[in-house]
Amino acid sequence: MNIAVIGDGGWGTAAAQLLDSYGHQVTVWGPFADYIEEIRTTLENPRYLPGIHFQPSINWTADMKTAIEDKEVVVLAVPSKFYKPICEQVAPLIDPDKTLIISLTKGVCPETHRRMSEVAETTLKTKRIVVLSGPSHAEEVARRIPTAVTCACADHNLAIEAQNLFNGPRFRVYTTDDVLGVEIGGLVKNVLAIAVGVSDGFGFGDNTRAALITRGLAEMMRLGLAVGAKPQTLSGLAGVGDLIVTCTSTHSRNHSVGERLGKGQTIQEIMGSMQMVAEGVDNAMLLRELAAEHGVEMPIAEVVYRMCYENLTAEDAVGMLMERAAKPE
Repeated sequence: MNIAVIGDGGWGTAAAQLLDSYGHQVTVWGPFADYIEEIRTTLENPRYLPGIHFQPSINWTADMKTAIEDKEVVVLAVPSKFYKPICEQVAPLIDPDKTLIISLTKGVCPETHRRMSEVAETTLKTKRIVVLSGPSHAEEVARRIPTAVTCACADHNLAIEAQNLFNGPRFRVYTTDDVLGVEIGGLVKNVLAIAVGVSDGFGFGDNTRAALITRGLAEMMRLGLAVGAKPQTLSGLAGVGDLIVTCTSTHSRNHSVGERLGKGQTIQEIMGSMQMVAEGVDNAMLLRELAAEHGVEMPIAEVVYRMCYENLTAEDAVGMLMERAAKPE
């Protein structure tokens, strides 16, 4: 198939490499022509996916029309803060009745608090949207390490199309109709990964990490059920699976942010030194507002918000969590 991957970050280019390995014709779009040319000539993405060599069969362009023209599938892999404006560029170039849209982005729109699939549906004026999510660090997908994910769409036939497109010897894809649950899992896990990173950076151990992941999952479940997600989705790959990998992996940018916070760096210092996007920092504010909107208690997410936006220290965050009123599990 002819496929456009919109986004030259780690996940976008790892997905492009995966799809290219299946024999599809893949074109990757990135916003900066000079960097796209560097990738095209060196066949490497040193900024976002270092150490991975691409096949010359992948096409690279900074021109959106060239990327999308005559493509049967468009894969959206851009940070959530840029998702809506990128969709606005994509919209006039697709056929809303024929083009299959596959969204890899996790989070919600900063301005509207709408989930990525909702933003895509409204902006692109199509319902042919499948969300793909799960424990899938780009670095490992690119190195062909066995990975399993979930693709979600209310239209089962479209979910099957996406499954067939991505499924392969080292990348297993399941399907679900619970788009809401898949996207809520992707939103919450990034924030919880920062909390676990803080714990690790502060010098705590396995007990603390296990407690944060487990009680974090309880927060994810509470929010998910409040907004209408299915519990089995949140206990699956897009929920607990993605939570585990993001909270424990050295590849996790969100965990790295938390680790540096735990060591005493300020959020301004951390974000100023990062080339890649850590979605959990932006998501912490949005998650706090979403929890308040639905009356859901999320104490771990709350302390992450305060560390990112109110300069709460790791020591004080521990006190806020451990000294809360005793209650049943």
